[in-house]
Amino acid sequence: MQSSPDTPSEPAVQISLLVAADVQDALLTVMHDLNRLEGLLNHATDNLLARFGEANASLTDAAVAGNQQLATLREALRSAVTELQFHDMATQLISHTSRVLQGCAFRLAAETMGDSDGEAAADAELMPGRPNPVTQSEMEAGSVELF
Repeated sequence: MQSSPDTPSEPAVQISLLVAADVQDALLTVMHDLNRLEGLLNHATDNLLARFGEANASLTDAAVAGNQQLATLREALRSAVTELQFHDMATQLISHTSRVLQGCAFRLAAETMGDSDGEAAADAELMPGRPNPVTQSEMEAGSVELF
């Protein structure tokens, strides 16, 4: 990276174009892997919700409605569905991380290869302002934490 004329006091590190391209490729590969991970999480969560729905429907049949053990089991299923909030938090974190990586890759390209037609301004918008979009560390049934 070279220091720009408007910020002469910033330290600069010289890296080769090949190294910058390799780092950018690695960042974009990680972004792709994160997108695949998000798809896998979505698929697994959809399947889990379907299975929980099937189990709950079986347990709400009128023939088994009075059984206390089955009522306990239905409550356990409700709690398990609450635990699936993990999916929402995980996909938010994956999305945030992907935006950070994409912003880094584009900034690296702009710094080493130069801007063209205001790309740097567009790339700066990709970088999230908050360091971590998911601040909740635990979940309990009935509690809601907005983040």
